[in-house]
Amino acid sequence: MANKALKTTAVAVTAAALLLGATACGSKNDNNTNNTTNTGSTNAGTNEPAAENVTITFQNIYPDPETPSYKMLHTIVDQYQKDHPNVKVELDSLNTDQQKLKLKTQAASKEVPDITIVNPSAQMKPYVDAGLLAPLNDMLDQNGLKDTFQKGLLDSYSFDNNVYALPDGNNIEVVYYNKDLFTQAGITAPPTTFEDLVADVKALKAKNITPIAIGEKDSWTGSFLFMNVLLRTNGGPGFLSEVLDGKKTFNDPAFTDAVSSFQDLIQAKAFPDGATSVDYNTGGNLFKTGKAAMYIMGTWETGAIDASSVAGKVGVFKFPTVKGKGDPDQYMLAPGSAFAVSANSKHLKETKDFLNYFMTEMPKKQFELKNAVGSGQIMSGDFKAAGYSDLAIAVLDLFKNVKGGDLAFDNTMKPAIAQAHLSSIQNMFVQKVDPANVAKEHQSAYDSNK
Repeated sequence: MANKALKTTAVAVTAAALLLGATACGSKNDNNTNNTTNTGSTNAGTNEPAAENVTITFQNIYPDPETPSYKMLHTIVDQYQKDHPNVKVELDSLNTDQQKLKLKTQAASKEVPDITIVNPSAQMKPYVDAGLLAPLNDMLDQNGLKDTFQKGLLDSYSFDNNVYALPDGNNIEVVYYNKDLFTQAGITAPPTTFEDLVADVKALKAKNITPIAIGEKDSWTGSFLFMNVLLRTNGGPGFLSEVLDGKKTFNDPAFTDAVSSFQDLIQAKAFPDGATSVDYNTGGNLFKTGKAAMYIMGTWETGAIDASSVAGKVGVFKFPTVKGKGDPDQYMLAPGSAFAVSANSKHLKETKDFLNYFMTEMPKKQFELKNAVGSGQIMSGDFKAAGYSDLAIAVLDLFKNVKGGDLAFDNTMKPAIAQAHLSSIQNMFVQKVDPANVAKEHQSAYDSNK
């Protein structure tokens, strides 16, 4: 990418393209007298009462101290607590699947943390329908916060003209690859077809190199990769939308072809042994420590890769065509996980004030930490001059030509259908399956829960 192009006014130069096609407590949210007190005293030298001591529970999915997102979170929280000595922000940091399960349990007992994590569209709708999340329109109107988000992005977190969550990113799924490991296996260029990808997997395996890193204990990872294949075999976006509209079923050849091709990749031993017992962070670290040649994941991983031991050795390429079908400039789109506020928070005003501060500061810190790729908020700056890596610039370059794509399965279908899907795809990592049976499993789950 030319330097001139890098002197962009915002990462959001690609927002419109991304949106064409368009996941817990710390403690219970009881904030009792053990952690919330009003001493009734006054500030020294004034007649004003001392500020009430408040604890805000902040559930998040940034548990890894080595990542820029973790550093961003702690830097902002620490500064806010220094500036507001009466406020304690209690962090509950979990990996994605742990947080999803914990939030479900908390929601059932109506003990959602003051701030928690939700995913867009279908995944967050049950929490909205249950009245568990607070509308954030009033807070978004403070300090011009609403205008910091990429155009149209908040739509994925809105219902009945109310915004219920603020996204931490806006990403696409790409293939990261270790150039040194490719060279060791005699691979001279990234694959442009799925058939070449399978051949490269076999070449890497022959050199005792793990071809593709994955943490399939967190079952969404396999689904996210599989959906790339379906996006191609369907000839473009919209397969799940057509199922919802009654125009297609899961027995459609586009779906069974995707299962068959994905199974080819698994049977070629593309993934580490025991992938279903490896969690997301551990799986990603296989790539970041140079033990795997590829990592098929959202662009939110760019900053962490640049902060790892393989920095400077990594390139990126588009997911290839499958059986001659699909457009590589169409991607799995990932409007980010998002911060939502409990409607039952005993400190709703203070929680919204903190979240407003957090979201105002986040793009600045992410830019400083060289973690701007995949931001859902507009960032100004000269990325090359700021020291962004060749990898980051290459990823930003991919964003410029996005021609839409699909959202993840669990952001599109009802939770019960999504869970059946996640379990079905995860099972493919354990045993060889009949694609027709996988289609029947999906269709049965859909018919039972639509």
